[in-house]
Amino acid sequence: MNYDELVKTAIDMTKMSYVPYSHFHVGAALLDKNGKVWTGCNVENAAYGPSNCAERTAVFKAVSEGAREFEAIAIAGGPEDADGKPVIEDFCPPCGVCRQVLSEFCDRDFKIILVNGKGEKKNFTLGQLLPESFSLK
Repeated sequence: MNYDELVKTAIDMTKMSYVPYSHFHVGAALLDKNGKVWTGCNVENAAYGPSNCAERTAVFKAVSEGAREFEAIAIAGGPEDADGKPVIEDFCPPCGVCRQVLSEFCDRDFKIILVNGKGEKKNFTLGQLLPESFSLK
């Protein structure tokens, strides 16, 4: 898959976010080694602890359906405007918990693609964002 399509899918997923507390929308598109794309958005809860990030939503969907090997993830996020629609402004890197979850299933050279509102991309490997992970890999 073209990574530009993966990025577009992540941006589209920001519209699916359920964020009545933070008003910050995040979308993710996870590409497995077979070429299938798994999507995720952040889903909040009033208790905060049960909330789930977009990246983990995508990983858990994929793993629950049997996928175990992944190539890349695209992530987009930003605050909402006055109408409640997401506005992608800056880059939105994965939180520490999401980095750790990714390290459970992804190699250190797994690609993480961030996009901002200008369409600019930043590319990282998981090893760059989580250099000393606690993992079986």
